[in-house]
Amino acid sequence: MHDLVIRNGTIVDGTGTPAFVGDIAIDAGRIAAVGTVTAKGREEIDAAGLHVTPGFVDIHTHYDGQATWDSEMAPSSWHGVTTVVMGNCGVGFAPARPDRHDWLIGLMEGVEDIPGTALAEGMAWNWETFPEYMDALAQRPRTIDVATHVAHGAVRAYVMGERGANNEAPTEHEIAQMSAIVEEGLKSGALGFSTSRTVLHKSIDGVLVPGTTATKEELIGIGRAVARAGHGVFEMASDLRREWDEFGWMGALSKETGLPVTFAMLQSIAKELPWQEQMSETARWNAEGANIVAQIALRGNGILMAWRGTVHPFKFKPSWAEIDTAPWDVQWAKISDPAWKAQLLAEADVIPESDVTALLYAVAQGFGLHYEMDADFDYEPTQAQTIAARAAAAGVSPAEYAYDLMSAKDGTGFIYFPILNYADGNLDFVEGLLQRDDIVISLSDGGAHCGTICDAASPTYLLQHWVRDRKRGTITIENAIKRQCSDTARLYGMHDRGQLVPGLIADINLIDMARLKLGAPWMAFDLPAGGKRLLQRADGYVATIKSGVVTFREGQMTGDLPGVLIRGPQAAPPVALAAE
Repeated sequence: MHDLVIRNGTIVDGTGTPAFVGDIAIDAGRIAAVGTVTAKGREEIDAAGLHVTPGFVDIHTHYDGQATWDSEMAPSSWHGVTTVVMGNCGVGFAPARPDRHDWLIGLMEGVEDIPGTALAEGMAWNWETFPEYMDALAQRPRTIDVATHVAHGAVRAYVMGERGANNEAPTEHEIAQMSAIVEEGLKSGALGFSTSRTVLHKSIDGVLVPGTTATKEELIGIGRAVARAGHGVFEMASDLRREWDEFGWMGALSKETGLPVTFAMLQSIAKELPWQEQMSETARWNAEGANIVAQIALRGNGILMAWRGTVHPFKFKPSWAEIDTAPWDVQWAKISDPAWKAQLLAEADVIPESDVTALLYAVAQGFGLHYEMDADFDYEPTQAQTIAARAAAAGVSPAEYAYDLMSAKDGTGFIYFPILNYADGNLDFVEGLLQRDDIVISLSDGGAHCGTICDAASPTYLLQHWVRDRKRGTITIENAIKRQCSDTARLYGMHDRGQLVPGLIADINLIDMARLKLGAPWMAFDLPAGGKRLLQRADGYVATIKSGVVTFREGQMTGDLPGVLIRGPQAAPPVALAAE
C-alpha cells in the first residue's frame, strides 16, 4: 500500500513531453510510480479533470528575513511554489557583524522595499557567520523548501567595513578574504553567489549596494571561490553598461570555471544594451563554451500604485506631504473631502532632488503609461486602458480620474505602471524568449517590493495568461511547466525535483485550469510591527503537495510543514536517472 495515490489526473511531468492521463504513487515523500497504479493508497485523491504538475521552483526571491520568522511563506506558497531560492541581487543578512544589523536592514529596505521595522522586529539575529545563518534557517519548518545565495553586499561590508559599504576598491588581501567567506558559504550549503550592478539598487539612505562598481578582478576572484566550493550559480542584476563589458567577464568566468552565470534580462531603456543584444551576446558566448543564462520576467515589471502604497501620482503634492506619515484614518478623511481633493489637484508638484525620488516622481506622472486595474485585468493591457485614455473618454482630467480610481472601494483601488518589459505596449517579445533554452523564468521577487508589486504570483500568471487566456498567442502547458519547474531546479543543481519522475521528491500541484484565476491584489499589514505588503491569492489550486504531504487545499494552509533548508546541490536518485 502506498502513502498517497493521485488518480486519473492529466499529468504534465515537467520534462516537456506531452501530457497524459495517469496516476502517481507516493511513498516516504518521494514519487514511487507514475502511470497506472494498481495498489491502493492510505490516502487517495481523484484528480480527474485536473492537471497534475510538479511543484513550482522560484529561483529569484527575497525571503531572507521572512524565512527566519514565517512558516507559511506567503504569497509564493499560495501559487503552487514548493521551492524558493533567496539572497538574490547582492543583498542578504549574512555574514553580519553585530553593529551592522541596522545597516543591512536599511540596505534590504532600500533595494527591495521591505519594511525595515518588520525586519528589525521579525529577525532574531542569532547568527553572525554565513554557516550560522544557514543553521538558523534550518531550525524553522515551513510549507516550502528554501535555498539561498551568499550576497555580495553583506560579504563586502563584513570584510571592508565602511570602505566596502561605500564601494571603494578592495585590496588583493580583501578580495581573498571575501572569496574565503563565499567559499565557506557555498560549502555550508548555499547554492550560489549574487551581486548587484545597477544604480537602481540603493540603501534606504540612497547609497549604492556594495559591489555595484566592483572590478572584474573582484568579481572573477569571487567566482573562482564559488568554483573551488565545487558547485554554485553566479547571479547578477546589472545595468549592463558597455564600458563594464559584463558579457566579457561573465563569459570568461563561466568558461574558466564551468559555472552557470545568470543575469536579469529585461527590456529597459535604462540598460545600454537592448534586450536583443543581451540575448545575442548570451548566445555568442554559449557557442564558445560558456554557460550564461538569462533570467526573464513573464510580464511588465512595474509598480502598483495606491493611496497606501509606496508611490502614487500625488506623492509629491504639498498637501499629501502634510499627511504622508499620518495614520490611514486621517489620510482617508482628507482623501474623502471634496475640498481637499480640489486643493490637491490644483497644486504643483514639489520635484524631488535625489535621483531615487526623482525616479519615483517620473513613475508617478506618466498617465499615458498608467493602466486601470479593473476586475479582469490581465497585465498585458492596451492603450485604451490607460488612465489618459479612460479619462478622456470620461471627460475628466487624468489626475482626477486617477484620484477617483484609487479612492474606489474605500481607497483600495490600484493603478498599474509597467516600467520594464513593456516598451512595445505588449509582451510579444517574451513569447519568443519562452521558446529559447538559454533563458529561465525568474524575477518574481517573492517577498520583496512589499509596497509596489506582487509578482510572486508569476507561476499562476504563467498558466492563466500564457497558457490559457492570452489573445496574442499562447504557449503549451508542457513548455510552461518545464520552464517553471525543471529548468529552474536544474540551473541550481536541484536534480531531485521539478519533474514527476519515480525517485524524485513528491512536490506536486493539482490544478483546475478551467477556474484558475488570479485574485485582485490587496494591501495587508500583517508583517511584524504591522509592516505592509501587497498580497494576491488565486483560485484553482485544488491541492499543493510538498514532499508527499498536502500543505494547501483549495488555497488554504493545512498546517503541515514538511519544508526544509536545502544545503548544496541535490543529486537525482538512481531510479530517477534510469527513468530519464
